[in-house]
Amino acid sequence: MDTDLIFVVGVLFGLLAIPAIISAFVDGRVPRAPALIVMLAALMVGYAVQSRPAAYTFDTAPDVLMRVLVGFGL
Repeated sequence: MDTDLIFVVGVLFGLLAIPAIISAFVDGRVPRAPALIVMLAALMVGYAVQSRPAAYTFDTAPDVLMRVLVGFGL
């Protein structure tokens, strides 16, 4: 699997876990599933950054996202 795809999916998982965490706290529940999703996202992003350290910065993140979307033909 391409590290760009792993990076983008990890970032998206992390972003999508935020509403689940907020919802769990508002309902008074322990956010177990969202915590696992955040850990998975962190592992994915960490793996991608470790594989290609200079490729992923805040400045290059939009370019990486566009490369992945163009790769899927979107």
